Amino acid sequence: MLIKRICFAIMALVIMTSTGCGFKLQRSYQIPDALNQLSLSSADEYSELTRLVRERLRLNNIKVVEETNDVPVLRLITDSLARSTLSLYPTGNVAEYELIYLVEFAVALPGKEAQPFKVEIRRDYLDDPRTALAKSREMELLTKEMRIQAADQILQAMAGTEVN
Repeated sequence: MLIKRICFAIMALVIMTSTGCGFKLQRSYQIPDALNQLSLSSADEYSELTRLVRERLRLNNIKVVEETNDVPVLRLITDSLARSTLSLYPTGNVAEYELIYLVEFAVALPGKEAQPFKVEIRRDYLDDPRTALAKSREMELLTKEMRIQAADQILQAMAGTEVN
């Protein structure tokens, strides 16, 4: 009986401590009630980013509906991947790139002006011309990871959207 009370006390202490420090489960967002039903608009409805955002919305119990005048709209305006040189080999070949994935989107509430947002994700990428095939696969994986992170940050921005 004493052991059960001690275990219960320890669990209660852990829960209160983690709640008090601002801990929350990953991909668990407090989306305002006004955004529980929205329309998703994108230049490319079949892009990987649009698919990921649609999936994140579904996982957070946000219903995606057709666009009408009385429904909020999440517009994915642009997404782009750029790279810049960070370092060179002594031979002059590029040794390291910085990948920059930029997403611009807006949340428009009915009867209000759209709130624009930007998400920028950066990653370093080592380039070795001797392993071109492996590096192209690594680039694909990095790009996919950056899109996943961008989709998560879009929902995070929606959680911070002012609906008043």
